[in-house]
Amino acid sequence: MHGGYSILGHEKCDFYFLSHYETTLSDGFRAFLYFMALGYCFIGLSSITDRFFGSMENVVKHTRTIEELDPYTNATVVKHKKVWNFAIADIALLAFGTSFPQISLATIDAIRNLGNLYAGGLGPGTLVGSAAFDLFPIHAVCVVVPKAGELKKISDIGVWLVELFWSFWAYIWLYIILEVWTPNVVTLWEALFTVLQFGLLLVHAYAQDKRWPYLSLPLERSERPEEWVPEETAPLRDGSRAHDKFSGILEIDEDINRNVVDFFAIHSGNTGHVYQNLPDTDFAGSSSEQPPEEMIVKKVNLLSIWKEQFVDALTLESPQSRKLNNTCLRLAKVFWHLLLAPWRVLFAFVPPYQIAHGWIAFIFSLCFISGIAYIVTKLTDLISCVTGINAYVIAFTALAAGTSWPDLVASKIAAERQITADSAIANITCSNSVNIYVGIGVPWLIDTLYNYFAYNEPLRIENAAGLSFSLLVFFATSVGCIGVLVFRRLTLGAELGGPRLWAWITSVYFMLLWLIFVTLSSLRVSGII
Repeated sequence: MHGGYSILGHEKCDFYFLSHYETTLSDGFRAFLYFMALGYCFIGLSSITDRFFGSMENVVKHTRTIEELDPYTNATVVKHKKVWNFAIADIALLAFGTSFPQISLATIDAIRNLGNLYAGGLGPGTLVGSAAFDLFPIHAVCVVVPKAGELKKISDIGVWLVELFWSFWAYIWLYIILEVWTPNVVTLWEALFTVLQFGLLLVHAYAQDKRWPYLSLPLERSERPEEWVPEETAPLRDGSRAHDKFSGILEIDEDINRNVVDFFAIHSGNTGHVYQNLPDTDFAGSSSEQPPEEMIVKKVNLLSIWKEQFVDALTLESPQSRKLNNTCLRLAKVFWHLLLAPWRVLFAFVPPYQIAHGWIAFIFSLCFISGIAYIVTKLTDLISCVTGINAYVIAFTALAAGTSWPDLVASKIAAERQITADSAIANITCSNSVNIYVGIGVPWLIDTLYNYFAYNEPLRIENAAGLSFSLLVFFATSVGCIGVLVFRRLTLGAELGGPRLWAWITSVYFMLLWLIFVTLSSLRVSGII
């Protein structure tokens, strides 16, 4: 897919996606078809991200069981403790999961570029553009999501400041690599240290959450509510299924919001310790094996759930939709389900989340995301070839917005359903850090390793000046964004919500910052400024 890029209507693009017949079509019609295919891939990314969230929710919901002896009653007590720490879950699972489409796309771009001394620009351009989309449009959505007059603030301001520091440092570090230490070149050690800084972010956030001396800021944490996600936000369809351990996990007909809310449940008040008195029997022996009847029931349920995935995938109208009196709305829902049907059937092959505690579904979801990302890279090359639009411009705009959709959904649902603004804003700041340390660091590490051993040469950045300019614009506009959040905290007492007029003014301001970033960056990489 590499070649000279043409201007729309002048030089013919000889590359094609499926058939050589595509080259006989007009450039305008080909561009339209490729853009439609790109949009359909983004719909697929949203669909598989639904499964990805479901698998993550099952991975993190399990607890570690610890037996203790009650010093007062001498009774055996069991402590069920969540394995995942609050801050680490936000960074390593929520932020990483929502950023995986961009990370996958950048990694595929790097693998395609192996053997080339110059790095591909599609991955870094998408990730920097995605960071801008995360910071500005997603904040713009989250600030108006709470009900009129409702205020939602960050309860642990110390952890947020740590995450914010590493987010800003990520882009400063990237600029230092590209313009200060080794201009236009990335060495093996720079790429390696970029990746290692993700580990430093995790350690620092954990230290702040635990208030380790010398490694944490001396800031008090606001009292966390007893329930981070109110129970009424995720009702069961059938009250009789309230105690069915297989119900409420697989609801394919629900949209992505359900699984995101389930993932946020790891921050609920129930994630602490649960104690229970045990009878005078051997606890280890009584729980080490399942009765054969229970194993049979579990097997039947798993097979039924997997079968239900395919049934739901082929169902165009749910019972709830049939009850709608609005014919146009019913037809719209049927059309939307028909549009999603190919993706739903394909993703129905992802095993149920209950198998291996969700790890199998997790791995399958990653494979599907990587496959879609590969198609996206091909389509992007074709669009650039047919239209003559610089690939960086497409990466800043269409690819960044399309691959950042899971980030938008996750933060929006957090702002709606959670009592505080912690996860909604943490997902934004942490996703930006993940984009650099993992999304750019890992692809660069792959290419620099190959070049080091194959040619004993570093990795060169072809459009380093354009990328550096975008980093400077992003840094300047992000200061304006964070400044407004701090101002809202000082005046209104919260980052999200508040009086409807001021919430919308803030939202429009954030969108203007995003337009400034996209416009200036696109003009720069196109050589106009």
